[in-house]
Amino acid sequence: MIVVSVPTERRLPHYVGAAFLVQFVSSLTAGLLTTSALADGMPDVLSRIAADPTRIRVFVLLELITGLAIMALAALLFLWLRDTGPAVALVGLVLWCAEALLLMLSMLGVWALLDRIVAGVDPVSSADTAVGTFAYGLFQHTRDLDMLLFAVGAVLWYWLLLRSGVVPRWLAVWGLASVTLVLVATLMLVWDRSLQPSVALYAAYVPFELVIGLWLLIRGGSLSPAGSSGDVGALPVGGRR
Repeated sequence: MIVVSVPTERRLPHYVGAAFLVQFVSSLTAGLLTTSALADGMPDVLSRIAADPTRIRVFVLLELITGLAIMALAALLFLWLRDTGPAVALVGLVLWCAEALLLMLSMLGVWALLDRIVAGVDPVSSADTAVGTFAYGLFQHTRDLDMLLFAVGAVLWYWLLLRSGVVPRWLAVWGLASVTLVLVATLMLVWDRSLQPSVALYAAYVPFELVIGLWLLIRGGSLSPAGSSGDVGALPVGGRR
C-alpha cells in the first residue's frame, strides 16, 4: 500500500481556494472569448471562426485547463469535507469528475468546427452548414448535461460546507442558494433549450466562486468539520477500496 501525506491543516483550505480561482478564471476567460464567436446562425459562426481560429484554439485550451482544475477541486473538497458526510462527499466527487470529463469531451464538437475551417469550408454551403450545425449542437447539448452535473454536485458540496461550519455561514448559504437557481435554469435547458431561462437565475452565482476562492486563499478555513476528530494525517492510495 502506498501512503501519501494529506495537505496540512494550514494549507488544505488555501489549496481549495486556489483551485476555485483557477477554474473560475479559466472558465470565465473561455466564455468571454467565445460569447460573440459562437452565437447566431451557423453560417455566421463559421465565418467568425474562419476569421479568427486562434481564438477558438485558446478557448479549447482554457476549457481543458478548467476540466483539470475541477477534478483537482473535487478531490480537495472530498479530503476536506468527507468527515461531515462521507457518502455525500463521494457522490459530489463523482459528479464533478464526471462534469470535468464531459466538459473536455464537449470540446470535440468545437474541434470538429475547427477541422471544417482548416478544410476550407464555405459558410454559405448547405453541406458545410449542416456539418457545422451538427458539431455545434453536440457541443451545446453536452454542455447542458455538463452544467447539470455541476449544479447537482455543487448543491451537495455547498450543503456540506453549510453543515460542517468550516467556512462562514453566510458564504455557504450564498453558494447553496445561488447554485440552486442555476440548477433550475439548467433543468429548463435540458428539458427544452427553447425555454431560454433568465440571466437572473445565474447572476447571484457568478461572483460566488471568485469570492469563496479569494476568502479561502487569503483567510483559509477550518480543516476539520465541527465535531470531527480532524485526523486526516495520511491517505492510502493505489488499489480499490
